[in-house]
Amino acid sequence: MRLDAVTVDCPYCGEAFEALADASAGDADYVEDCPVCCRPIAFRLRVDADGTPRLEARREDD
Repeated sequence: MRLDAVTVDCPYCGEAFEALADASAGDADYVEDCPVCCRPIAFRLRVDADGTPRLEARREDD
């Protein structure tokens, strides 16, 4: 398992925080609560061919 710290902005409160992404597992969709406002964030993890993770954060209610 390889965890990468990725900085994202909460789509609700706008605060930046670091989320851990497991790029070794490949692409994934999951929900995690914002550590600041506790609202659920829908994450979409995409892993580039070179193993670099790209993490998109959006509101779960969108």
